[in-house]
Amino acid sequence: MAGARGARPGGGGGGACCWALPTALLCAYGFFCSVRPSEPFLTRYLLGPNKNLTQSQVFNEIYPVWTYSYLVLLFPVFLATDYLRYKPVVLLQGLSLIVTWFMLLYAQGLLAIQFLEFFYGMGTATDVAYYSYIYSVVDLNLYQKVTSYCRSATLVGYTVGSVSGQLLVSVAGWSLFSLNVISLTCVSIAFGMAWFLPMPQKSLFFHHVSSQQFSREMKVIDCKNGSAVQDCPDMQRTLGWEDETKIPLNEEGHSSQKQEQKVEISKVLRELWQDFLQCYSSRPLLCWSVWWALSTCGYFQVINYAQGLWEMVLPSPSLEIYNGAVEAVSTLLGAVAVVVVGHIKTSWAMWGEVALALFSFLIAAAVYIMDTVHNIWVCYASYVVFRIIYMLLITIATFQIATNLSVKRYALVFGVNTFIALALQTLLTLIVVDASGLGLDIFTQFMIYASYFAAISLLFLGSGIYSIIRTYRRREQVQSRSPESH
Repeated sequence: MAGARGARPGGGGGGACCWALPTALLCAYGFFCSVRPSEPFLTRYLLGPNKNLTQSQVFNEIYPVWTYSYLVLLFPVFLATDYLRYKPVVLLQGLSLIVTWFMLLYAQGLLAIQFLEFFYGMGTATDVAYYSYIYSVVDLNLYQKVTSYCRSATLVGYTVGSVSGQLLVSVAGWSLFSLNVISLTCVSIAFGMAWFLPMPQKSLFFHHVSSQQFSREMKVIDCKNGSAVQDCPDMQRTLGWEDETKIPLNEEGHSSQKQEQKVEISKVLRELWQDFLQCYSSRPLLCWSVWWALSTCGYFQVINYAQGLWEMVLPSPSLEIYNGAVEAVSTLLGAVAVVVVGHIKTSWAMWGEVALALFSFLIAAAVYIMDTVHNIWVCYASYVVFRIIYMLLITIATFQIATNLSVKRYALVFGVNTFIALALQTLLTLIVVDASGLGLDIFTQFMIYASYFAAISLLFLGSGIYSIIRTYRRREQVQSRSPESH
C-alpha cells in the first residue's frame, strides 16, 4: 500500500514522491512475465516426444481454444479490471501464466492441453490490467514517462526470453522441457512481485475521482509494440476530428475536493454506450478503427500459426530451428520502426487510407511468400517483414485514434477494436482452422490469410481514393466561391 499512504484521500498515490516504487514493481512484473524462452518453440514442443500430439490436434483442435477463450473473457475482464481496481486482475494474470506453464510441463493428453490454452487465453485477456494499472497510481503529467517504462520492460523481457531460449537450445543443447522450467520460474517470480504492488484507490469508470483530473485533455498513446506519446490541447487537431474538449468525461460535474465516487454497473454501461456512439461517429476514427480490427485479426492468426508453418517447411530437430532468434529480431526491428514512425511528418488525414492500402498489400505479399516459397530462411525473413510493417501501421493507427481522445475514451475504443478483432478471428478460426469447420492444412490457411490482407488493401485503396477525390472537390468548390465572397 506504499503508493496510497502518502497521497490525499482518493488520490491513489499519485504524488511525485510515490510514482517510482509502483512503476519499478510493475516494470519488474512485466519483464519477468515476458521472459518465456520456451514460447518460440511451443509448436515443436507439443509435436515432440514430451506431448506426442499430432499436427491436426495442435493446429485444428488446441490452438483455436486460445482464440475462443480470449474472446469470451475480454469484456468481463475489461469491466472486472476497473471494478476491482487493477491489482487483483494483475495477480490473476500471474496465476494464469503459472497454471499455463505448470500444465505445459506435466499435463498429458488433448483435453488437458486444451484447458492449458484456456488459461493462456485468460492470461492474455488480463493483459489490460498491466497496461492500465499504472494510470491509477501516478499523476497525469507522468503518464508518458511511466507508459514508456512499462512498455519497454515487456519488450526487453520478450527479447531476453527469445534470445536466451535460442542460445540455450542451439549452443548449450538444452531440452525444450528445460526451457519451460525457466519460463515457469520467471512467471512465478512475476507473480510474487505483483503482491507488493500498491492497491489503487481509484479507477476510470467505477471508482473515479470527482475532480478535473480526468477532464483535462491529456492524451496517452499506448502502442501495442511501441512507446507512448503525450498530447496537449494546443496540439494541432487532425483534420476531420470532432473537438472533444467540450465534452465532459464525467457528467456529474466536478467538485473542488477529490472524493472517490462508486458508480453502478448499469450507469457505467450507459456511459460507455454513449461514448461509443460519439467516438465512432467520427469518420477518420471509424476508418482507422476498422483497419485496426481487420488487420489485428489477421495478425493474430499469422503469429499463432507461424510456428506451425515453419515446422511444415523444415521438420527438424530442435537444435536446427531458429524461432527464438527470429522472434527477437522481429521484435527489435519492430520497436525501431515504431520509434521512426513517431518522427514522420505527413498528412495522415488525406493520405492515411492510401498508406494503409499499400502497406496492407506488402503484408499480403509477405504472407504469400511465407506460404509458397518453401525455404525456411525466406519464411523467417518474410515473417520479420510482416511484423515490422504491422507494428509500424498499428502505431500510426493508435496515434490517429488517440490524438483527440481522453484516456477514458481511448480505453473504450481500444477495447472495442480488440473485441471486434477477436470476434472476426473467432469466425475465421471456426471456418478455416477448427476441426469442426473446414480444418484446412497449414499451407491453405496461410493462402487464405494472404488473400485476407489483399482484400483489406483493396478496401482501403478504394476508400482512400474516394476520400482524396472528395477532398480536392471541396477545395475546388471553396476556391470557386472565394471571388464571389470578395
